[in-house]
Amino acid sequence: MDCGRRNTKKYSFRCPDLKELRKLASFVLDPLDFKQRHGKLLSILFADVVEGLLSVLVQFYDPLYRCFTFPDFQVVPTLEEYSHLLGILVSSRVSFSGLEEIPRSNLIAEALHLKKSEIKACWVKKGGLFGLPSDFLIKEATAFPQASSMDAFEAIFVLLIYGLTLFPNIDDCVDVNAIRLFLIGNPMPTLLGDTYFSLHLRNSKGGETIVCCIPLLYKWFILHLPQTPAFVENKQCLRWSQRLMSLTNDDIVWYDPSLRSLEIIDSCGEFSNVPLIGLLYQEGKDPQHLKKKIVHAWHNVHRKGRFELGPCNCVALEAYTLWVKKRDLELKMPYPCERPVSMVVVEPLTLPNQDVEELEDALVKMKQEKDMWEEHFRALSKKHEEL
Repeated sequence: MDCGRRNTKKYSFRCPDLKELRKLASFVLDPLDFKQRHGKLLSILFADVVEGLLSVLVQFYDPLYRCFTFPDFQVVPTLEEYSHLLGILVSSRVSFSGLEEIPRSNLIAEALHLKKSEIKACWVKKGGLFGLPSDFLIKEATAFPQASSMDAFEAIFVLLIYGLTLFPNIDDCVDVNAIRLFLIGNPMPTLLGDTYFSLHLRNSKGGETIVCCIPLLYKWFILHLPQTPAFVENKQCLRWSQRLMSLTNDDIVWYDPSLRSLEIIDSCGEFSNVPLIGLLYQEGKDPQHLKKKIVHAWHNVHRKGRFELGPCNCVALEAYTLWVKKRDLELKMPYPCERPVSMVVVEPLTLPNQDVEELEDALVKMKQEKDMWEEHFRALSKKHEEL
């Protein structure tokens, strides 16, 4: 029996060309040391996103509950998950609000180890926002390692990751909002806010381009997918729509065990939830002065841990499952119902979380070395041709 269908929507994703930015990563002398200072930015930069999976995932977006609703379960990205994936803590400092003044050129120059005159000369307006062209920043970042100015290189390199990977709002440009966030140093609430805002906006518009940190959204979702051989190997060569529609609440990974002891942000100020502002929150359209209220609320963050919430429970109770199935009938699924794939119950990943991170770091390092040797080969080939 069919579950009922709704029409799918045509989405695309803003995925900037990161080839030149990835080349710069070869100048990072110690990736582990870089990770200690800046989190897992390299992991996000080198993430291999399967766009076909994301194109299917966003079809399950539920605008009423701001989550992804599947046949008998729901999943939703949280601050804590995003923070863990990026390796950057949610700071107690107030995050980006859009009310901040445009940073002065001398402040930007100081942070990037550049001259004030260079910033003023390259300060451009594109897509309605001021910012710095990415080709200018890449050129400056490339020159610093050759002059043994690694602090300057690292500052510009990190800003480029912020502007082109975390907050890719304008093509070939690091806009002023990404610069603000780089200077503030608390990107997590804005990253999650961007995800929710863009998903909700494009869903209401019937499709179009989703603008947020796509690699982070992708990494978040695959953490919840089954790790069983039947699902991972996909010997039946099922499409992603079929694979996701065949999942039940017994198949998915509800939470990362490494987050078990972590306190969560339960609410802020007078809000009963966690208020977020993304970069795309429209200027001038704030009749209820929500921005100021949200900024004030983030001065009073309420956290809860296992003592208040009780032990972690990764079992979907019957009442919840029945409620979700009722919601499915109202929302209707975007794809035909599939017979649940027979999943073999296995123990959780045998690799401790630390070992997984070590393997991830090693993979990033190998990709850096691969890019470096390819560049070296091209340089030698060019020299050989000239001879």
